[in-house]
Formats: sequence, C-alpha cells, structure tokens
Amino acid sequence: MNRLRTRLIGAASLAALALPGLARAQQDAGTPAAAFVNPETVARPTFRATRTNAPIVVDGRLDEAAWKTAPLLTDFVQQLPRTGYPSKFRTEVRVLYDATNLYVSSINHDPEPSRAITVGLERDFVSSNSDIFGLVLDTFLDRRNSFLFLVNPKGAVRDEQTFNDSRTIVEAWDGISRVKTTQQDSSWTVEMVIPLRTLRFDASRDPQNWGINFIRRVRRVNETSYWAPLERQYRLHRMSKAGTVEGLTGLKQGRNLQVKPYVLGGNSQGAQVPNSSLGNRSDIGGDIKYGVTPSLTLDLTYNTDFSQVEVDQQVVNLTRFGILFPERREFFIENSGVFTFGDVQERNYRMGADLRDFTLFNSRQIGLTPDGLPLPIAGGGRLTGRVGKWEVGALNMQTQHGAGSAPAENFGVARLRRNVFGNSDVGIVAANRQATDGSGAYNRTYGVDANIRLLGNLIVNTYLAGSRADTSAADGTAGRLSVGYRGRLWNTSAMYKRVSDDFNPGIGFVNRRGFQQAYGTAGIHARPTLRGIQELNPYVEVDLYHDLDGTPQSHQLRGGFDIAFQPDGELKLEVNDWADRLDRAFSPFPGRSIPVGSYRWRNAKASYTSTQRFPVYGTITAETGEFYNGTNNVLGGSVTWRPRSDFNVEATFQHNDVSLLSGAFAADLVGLRMKYSWSTTLFGSAFVQYNTQTRSRVTNARVAWRWAPLSDVFVVYTERQNTLTNVRNERSVALKVTRMLAF
Repeated sequence: MNRLRTRLIGAASLAALALPGLARAQQDAGTPAAAFVNPETVARPTFRATRTNAPIVVDGRLDEAAWKTAPLLTDFVQQLPRTGYPSKFRTEVRVLYDATNLYVSSINHDPEPSRAITVGLERDFVSSNSDIFGLVLDTFLDRRNSFLFLVNPKGAVRDEQTFNDSRTIVEAWDGISRVKTTQQDSSWTVEMVIPLRTLRFDASRDPQNWGINFIRRVRRVNETSYWAPLERQYRLHRMSKAGTVEGLTGLKQGRNLQVKPYVLGGNSQGAQVPNSSLGNRSDIGGDIKYGVTPSLTLDLTYNTDFSQVEVDQQVVNLTRFGILFPERREFFIENSGVFTFGDVQERNYRMGADLRDFTLFNSRQIGLTPDGLPLPIAGGGRLTGRVGKWEVGALNMQTQHGAGSAPAENFGVARLRRNVFGNSDVGIVAANRQATDGSGAYNRTYGVDANIRLLGNLIVNTYLAGSRADTSAADGTAGRLSVGYRGRLWNTSAMYKRVSDDFNPGIGFVNRRGFQQAYGTAGIHARPTLRGIQELNPYVEVDLYHDLDGTPQSHQLRGGFDIAFQPDGELKLEVNDWADRLDRAFSPFPGRSIPVGSYRWRNAKASYTSTQRFPVYGTITAETGEFYNGTNNVLGGSVTWRPRSDFNVEATFQHNDVSLLSGAFAADLVGLRMKYSWSTTLFGSAFVQYNTQTRSRVTNARVAWRWAPLSDVFVVYTERQNTLTNVRNERSVALKVTRMLAF
C-alpha cells in the first residue's frame, strides 16, 4: 500500500512540474496573440441603458425601430474550448427598457442554424446539453446575487435565482417572462420581455446600475462564450465577474403583490399513507407574495400542498451514514440561499465536505417523514431580502399531527448576513423546533459563520455551531475552518472540522458525529496543446477522521486523473485506499452484516461520459476492489436517447456485486425515465425505479400545463411497492390547479 501511495504522489508531482509548460503553450499558431484576452484581468464591460416609449411586440422578429437605438453588444469571448479567444459564432445583443419592463434581443449567428441542438421544450430544460442564449441580472449591484434566464432555440426557458456569488443556486425559482424565438437562414433570434415585477430592486434609487452578463453556447462544437469574459471554473452567475448596465431611470415595481390559490382533488391508498390522507380528498389553499419594501419580500402559505412535486429518486447506500435527499418543494426552495449555513461548497473547488454532510437548516425536516412521505402543514411565512447592508431571512412553519407518533410542531429560523470586503460575508443563524402538543419537546440550534474571498481566488470558509435539546443534558457543537485556492492552473485546499457526540441540529442534517476531520488536496488543471485534449487534471486527496480524543477512526487516500476531451467528453480515473473502524456492526444489505473491528481495503474506479452532441449519449462507471472484509465490483451508468427535441428516454442502472464473510449479495438499482413536450407550456414525464437494497419499486408520472403566467394544471400519479412482501405502500392520483394573480 505504501508503494502504491508513493507512486501516486510521485506521478502527480511530475505532472505538476511538466504540465504548466504545456498550459502556457496554449496560444494557437493560427490565431494572433493580440486576439487573446485574460478573463481574470480584462476590464469588465459596461453599456448605457436605452429607454423606449414605443411598444415592443415579442414575436422574435426585431422589426421595431426602437431596437436600432440600443447599443450593439457583441465581441463575446470564449470560455470553451479556447479560453480567452474571440467567439467563432457572432452574437448580437440589444437591451431596451421602459417603466415596467426589460426587453432583451439576441441574434445568434450560425451558418447551420438547423443543426442547433435543443434537448427539450419543457420549462427548466437541461441547459448543459443544449444550444442557449442567456442573461443574468444583479439588480442590487451587490456583485453577489442574481436572477438568471436561459433560452434554447425552440423558445423553452430555464430560470434560476442565485446567491453568494455562485455558491447557492435555486433552480426551482420561477419568474414571469415572455419569449419568442425564430430561425433564419444563418441565425436564430431571441426576443424576450421580463416584467420588472418579476425582479426585486430598489426603485428609490434613480438612476441605478445593474450587474449583467450574457452567455451563448453552440453545443455541437462545445463553444461557450460570454460578453463579460469568464475563466473555465466560473458560470454565468459569477456576479463578481459580470459587466454593468448603467443609467436605468424611472423604474416601477407595481404593488409587488402576488396571490396564488390552488384547488386539489385526489385519492390515496396504501400502508404508509397517513390516515388523514387516505381515500378521496379535496382541498383548497394558496400562497401570497408581497413586497414589503423594494428589497424585502414576505411569503405566506396556507394549507400548504406539494402533491405536484416529483418523488425522491432511489439510491443504493452501502455506507453506514445517512443520505441527504434534495428539497423539491417550491415554497422551501425559493430564496433558500438566504438560509444556507454549514459545509458550503465553492464551485469547482475540492473542499472535503459539502451541505450533504452538514447543513443547519434542512427544510425536509418540515412536513416530511424520514421516508419522504408528506405530513400536513397548516401554513407559515417567510421574510427574505435586504435591510440596509444586511441580508435577512426569517421563516416560521406550523405542521399538524401526522402519521404514527409525529406530533404537531412549530419550526422557526432566523438568519442575518452582512457583506464585508466586497464579495465576502459574515453572518449568524438561529433555529428552533418546538412540539406544540404540550409535551415540551424542543431542539434549538445556533451558529456564526464567515465566507471570505481574498485576492480573487483564495477562499476561507468557517463556522461554529451549537445545539441543545430537551432530551440531552450536554450541549453539542460543530466547527469548521477551510482554506482553498483555485486559479487557472492550481486547485488546492485544506480543511479542519470537528463535530461533538451530542451535536443534533433539529431542523438540519448531519451525517456523522463524534469526530475530527483533517482534509487536504492538491491538483492542477493543465491545458496542453494536444490534439483532442481540452484539459488534464491530476490530483491527490487525503481525508483523515479521528475520535475526539485523537484515536484514528477512518481515512480515505485518493489519487485521481481526469481528462476532458475536445470538443467534449470526459474520462475519470481514481485509486483509493480506505480504512474504517467499526465500534458497532452495520448491515449494508438485509441479512448481511459487517462486525465490529478495524478494516482496510483498496479499490479502483473509472468512469467515462460521452459527448452529448449526438442523439445517443451516456455515462459508464466501473469499480473493482476490496470492501471491508470482502469485495465489491460495481458497474453502472446511464444511456439517453434523444431522437427529437421534444422527446427523450433515459435508462439508468447500477449493479453492486458484493461478497462479505457474512455472505454475498447483489444491490441493484435500475430506472427508466421518459419526457415528452407537446409545446413549451404542456409537457409530461414518467419514471420507474427498482431498488433491490430497499426492496422497493417506485413509479411517478406527471403532466403539467402552464395555462397562464406561473399558473399550472398538474395531473400526478405515484405508486410505491414493497417487492419483498408485495405490499403497496402508496398509490395516489392528484389533480391540482393553480392561478397566479399579480397586482
């Protein structure tokens, strides 16, 4: 094992010495050196806003005279494949505005526009696989938070809300916009209007400036370019690197009042369905959104229902730690970045921990059982936004008595964060979970944190958190200090983390307690002038866990080598050395256990992701080696077939062939998903999964029709079956209609 570790470290060191020269040799002989700009040092672009009093008809034709009065924004710069060089595909952007709307147009030149790739017509399509034009808006010019809109050639829209300079992305945010695309002989055109009531900004400032950037992607050649240039590790919503639109005057937000009622009818049966939800049911409820100030929003919800939300995806978990499933419910996802506290992960940094390890606020604790089944929510409210220099968030929710012994509970969270040193921040948080059935049970957590960016690419993340509950005599604590650097070439970080035995965030999630963790990694991202190679990334990682008294607990030593091909596709190779001390036995599979003891094993893993430019693409992963006191050979992957822009099928599989002293077993997970879009406002999806580890089969089918702005009709069918006992845990069908009323 020591020989293997020495070879890995030696190989990475040699690569670190040799590859910087290749990275510096990237200027292509056929391109003049003067054409290259350094995205890290070039000045951020600006333009003057143009106001229009003439009506703009959103039809994708750009035949209004007002468009010719707006400045032409072009000269996009590649991020991929040749970072810093002019885009080969010209993009012409113009921006107009009036008192109540922002208008954006883009002529996307392409000698073969019919070859532009569109992966779906549904809202929030998978943008990474598609040709796109997009923009991002930082309406408070704080260089941290944004609203994002992406459009594909068929006119489908993906919108997001982002926080903390790309650290937190809220994909479920929905904004009102109208978009029309058209195709010409040598281009495709986007024309869109974004009502200002969709955004949040300080209308009392006049004039005002906003942060802004634009993206263009030509997927078949994997060219991604930006108006304000970005290095490869950044995304469009890196607002500290964005440009600026200046001179916006006379903007009006309206009343900033939105009312969204719903009506629901359905039927639920099954062994795990709460008694209150069994049989036929009908219900009403709704949400209210009100702009208390231009920068502070109040959200209220009554008789909250999430029947339209897709059910959790099944996973195979052979570890002894829990898994954090993602939040999918719209009310909790929107503005969720305000409440983020825990093991924050900086994009494209390897940091040794992320929010799946610890988050102090996990909204899935509210209104859901540990198995993901719904508990009734009476209602609640959320206040988010800015007060002066402070970013604030407050949430209060009340649940009702649910299935089994789940009591009625009140959940409260308060968050304050202040920007310092430009795009850094410090903050505090407090959370309370209180039973309201008279038992007096409670859990309270609190914390302070700081996320500091220095010299552009050097980051420091730290927090100190504590918890207290009525059932514990001792206070629990958790703390972390992480430092990382990611530049054009180097990617390195180190972390120390400590979590006490009694730390228990009642409205959060922590997957491990009673340990100290030391983590370190070093790697490079070289860009050699090798045919067919876009980037080489060798790296090493050391992850050590000890008891609180310093006794070794477990470790993972990893050596990896990632190869990004040109124009796309990726190969990842890694070898691992593992160790784990078990103080109590655990069962990775029903009827199979690993006894108390100390274990050490090694394995190797390889995965390849093919180019996504073709109608059939996918990922294949193979892993082989030891596993505790036995072996585990893994084969998994996915295959997607996209014959048309409005239809695709994805098959996924994972096979674990495990042999232990207690016996052999196969842990398998297979799934099939289909999506079909009749238009950009009417689409359906269905998936089925079978998991041999949990002995379960899950089926979920949905049809969604957006019949008016932010107003939907949903038809949803869900079934969960125990394949061992053949007991149906749930079978439900629901029809839900919502209507957005904006004032």
